[in-house]
Order: sequence, then structure tokens, then C-alpha cells
Amino acid sequence: MQHSMTTTAFTIDGIRIVRNLGVVRGVTVRSRSIFGTIGGSLQSLVGGNISLFTELCEKTRGEAFATMVTHAEQLGANAIIGIRYDANEVMDGITEVLCYGTAVVAESA
Repeated sequence: MQHSMTTTAFTIDGIRIVRNLGVVRGVTVRSRSIFGTIGGSLQSLVGGNISLFTELCEKTRGEAFATMVTHAEQLGANAIIGIRYDANEVMDGITEVLCYGTAVVAESA
């Protein structure tokens, strides 16, 4: 699926939605390693961006997004609209990241 065919909006300029295939999702559950926790804690003492946690969050969101795209492609979608992210702490130090949207078949308007 082309990146330009994924959006947080509910329309894509120049594209007509011809079929709605329903909600698709990608879920990733991650825990921080003891080394990441210690490293992040040390970085927090200095202040500013905590790069260890930033990298973990980026990787986790990327995995959830990729899983969602795969799910949409399995349904025959060529676009996903209304994409959102959500995160929940499953237990201390373990977080679920959910990426979801509406899978659609779209064509040039």
C-alpha cells in the first residue's frame, strides 16, 4: 500500500472511496528492558529528549502501523482512512500500542 493512501483524515484529495471494508488494526505489546529502563532513567536526570524511550515508542508505533496495513491488504484494501493510535498500560512496564483505521477500496476521482 502506498504511504499516500493512508491518512488520519476521512478523505484523500483526488480519491473516491468505492467500498468500505471495515475497521482494521495492528496491536503491539512491548516491555522495557531493564537496561532500557536504567538508561532512560539516567537520561531523565539530564533532561530533554529521552532518546531510548523515543526510539522504543517509534519502533512500537511503526510495528503496529505495519500490522494494520497488512490486515487491510489481506481484506483487499488499497487505502486506510481515519487512522488513530491508542496506548494502554497492560501492567507495570508493559504497554499495548494499537493503530486502527478504516480499510477502503479507493480509485482516482
